[in-house]
Amino acid sequence: MADRKPGSWSDSKGLARAILHDRAERRKWLGGMALVPLAMMGLGLWVINDWIWASPWRVLFWWGGCAVATCVVVLFALYDALLVFREERSKDR
Repeated sequence: MADRKPGSWSDSKGLARAILHDRAERRKWLGGMALVPLAMMGLGLWVINDWIWASPWRVLFWWGGCAVATCVVVLFALYDALLVFREERSKDR
């Protein structure tokens, strides 16, 4: 085990744990993640709109991807809100 490669599963878990437990870092990631669906929507509406609407499959995949990205951001925001409630409740005790 001493010869683990960088970027192994345990390293990734440790990074995720560090991000999820620190409120400022979590908010920074949430802000960056919120820009992804916004950029996708802007790109789809103004830049590649004609290309997307050329095929029903492109419409389905593009806007489905936007919906999935938006749901991921909403779930992460809900997780953040629940952790804030828990942190504040534990401060009161």
